[in-house]
Amino acid sequence: MEEKPRVVPPPGDGQRIYQIDPMLEGFRNHLDYRYSEYKRMRAAIDQHEGGLDAFSRGYEKLGFTRSAEGITYREWAPGAHSAALVGDFNNWNPNADTMTRNEYGTWEIFLPNNADGSPAIPHGSRVKIRMDTPSGVKDSIPAWIKFSVQAPGEIPYNGIYYDPPEEEKYVFKHPQPKRPKSLRIYESHVGMSSPEPKINTYANFRDEVLPRIKRLGYNAVQIMAIQEHSYYASFGYHVTNFFAPSSRFGTPEDLKSLIDKAHELGLLVLMDIVHSHASNNTLDGLNGFDGTDMHYFHGGPRGHHWMWDSRLFNYGSWEVLRFLLSNARWWLEEYKFDGFRFDGVTSMMYTHHGLQVAFTGNYGEYFGFATDVDAVVYLMLVNDLIHGLYPEAVAIGEDVSGMPTFCIPVQDGGVGFDYRLHMAAPDKWIELLKQSDEYWKMGDIVHTLTNRRWLEKCVTYAESHDQALVGDKTIAFWLMDKDMYDFMALDRPSTPRIDRGIALHKMIRLVTMGLGGEGYLNFMGNEFGHPEWIDFPRGPQSLPNGSVIPGNNYSYDKCRRRFDLGDADYLRYHGMQEFDQAMQHLEEKYEFMTSDHQYVSRKHEEDKVIIFERGNLVFVFNFHWSNSYFDYRVGCFKPGKYKIVLDSDDGLFGGFSRLDHEAEYFTADWPHDNRPCSFSVYAPSRTAVVYALAEDE
Repeated sequence: MEEKPRVVPPPGDGQRIYQIDPMLEGFRNHLDYRYSEYKRMRAAIDQHEGGLDAFSRGYEKLGFTRSAEGITYREWAPGAHSAALVGDFNNWNPNADTMTRNEYGTWEIFLPNNADGSPAIPHGSRVKIRMDTPSGVKDSIPAWIKFSVQAPGEIPYNGIYYDPPEEEKYVFKHPQPKRPKSLRIYESHVGMSSPEPKINTYANFRDEVLPRIKRLGYNAVQIMAIQEHSYYASFGYHVTNFFAPSSRFGTPEDLKSLIDKAHELGLLVLMDIVHSHASNNTLDGLNGFDGTDMHYFHGGPRGHHWMWDSRLFNYGSWEVLRFLLSNARWWLEEYKFDGFRFDGVTSMMYTHHGLQVAFTGNYGEYFGFATDVDAVVYLMLVNDLIHGLYPEAVAIGEDVSGMPTFCIPVQDGGVGFDYRLHMAAPDKWIELLKQSDEYWKMGDIVHTLTNRRWLEKCVTYAESHDQALVGDKTIAFWLMDKDMYDFMALDRPSTPRIDRGIALHKMIRLVTMGLGGEGYLNFMGNEFGHPEWIDFPRGPQSLPNGSVIPGNNYSYDKCRRRFDLGDADYLRYHGMQEFDQAMQHLEEKYEFMTSDHQYVSRKHEEDKVIIFERGNLVFVFNFHWSNSYFDYRVGCFKPGKYKIVLDSDDGLFGGFSRLDHEAEYFTADWPHDNRPCSFSVYAPSRTAVVYALAEDE
């Protein structure tokens, strides 16, 4: 089949947002200005660069490019007074290969092939650019480098000229899967994905972890910490080399092999991409690259994130746009990623970065002088690019503010993401877990999970990597705490805390998936209630005030995933893992997350019961700690015979097997809870049960 030409569609009129949300009319001045700025940038890119398609292929001009005649190296560094390419190939001689500068501040050098036709720089050799800058002479890793490596025993990284011979290049064998109707995302980190206390590899993740993700019933894997980052404990969020996959885990070819294997298994591979900030590392990264404070970033305080201790991009800069748009395209084009989860989007969209600001939902908070319109326009451009050239690709934005129009197409006046992360959900669960479940309000839970903007899709989650980090606690640890150390073996008696914890762990995840959005996310290991927390290897850290934060003796003990616990059928973790697997497969079969039909029929505070319909399924949650209800009436929309399709109290899931799965539930023409018919059930305490029409089953 001939592939259709991929094109980025021209801008629309940007007016449909006012039909979708009439409340936006009051902020038309801001929104129309935003859209006019977006159209102005599109027109300028069309005029000067030949369109977004050409503009986003910056990696074909900047950095190292190879032709039949030799290697060209270009670098945008307007602040530098002089520049030279140095490396193993010229014995690091700064006088051997000096570069010339053009009017836009881009430095260039051409290195012809050797007499025997081989390239002047051998594949795999170390390279840097030496510049005389306003801050002095410095060696930097090229900004567009495709691979960088930290030699054993050394602190700084080295750029690597990466151009393997054809026989060593990985060739993709499997087509990229079509975008699924609903996303079930397994959030993961390659380095800590081994049960052993070590840094894991792309190859091991491919062979050991991907089949597990497939078996568990997820249809997408979201991988953190892909872009190279000098500081391992930053979880990959302090990026130093934006075009280079992290060398800690293997080579670029290893990563391609991992992604190809995921595609063979039918899994989408999403990349946790960081365009919200950059590492302040001046040795390895972009900070002070050309010796100035405002090269890729804003100068002065605006260019520094005081909480993250990192640098902030200037999204109004032409070359920054080229760099970031090309970076997004590079990962989709070269590595066949299927989309992105954009990190820290709230920080990008507001000059206050969402810090010490409580978003109340007042639209004035979103569309005022605190909004960084340049950043929002960049997000519109990158979503244009992604969806125009890669129609099946997925774009998810991490926004805690609830920005209206966030997930509306750019042509209609929106920011253009496919999904936003439903970040209110995990925050609500942490808030509730700090109090006894006797005080939980059913209406509060339902409101938090269903409080979403019309026509804007959400990826919901009960917890992610954020909650697992040292200093915080996972849901399992909040629920069971130190009892997890002694009472998780099935051959030992349980405790009330363990029984409560396992029951609520399952219920929290199912109600979140059932009501919270059109996609679901889980961080690896949390599906079986992974004990303890994540703590990357680190030494003691001295603070400016003289105090010292003790390290962990560079231990990897808390920087791994004990998958063996979830697999061990003699431990209670296994039941939680089996439940999560059943929950994913239930969604795969019934596709309830993307159904248009959702109706909450009961939020009973005294009974502690939540009942709702999603698709053709009826969900019954009894959060009461001791009361079980016989002949409890459940309202429903469709008449017929219902059967149990998921029961959190099943013995397989570590429950007490209080329900008969062979039982049939016939509806009566008895209206109940504003539903036309109803049926009667037994609702055991701290149990969630899902019922389906027998013909659907």
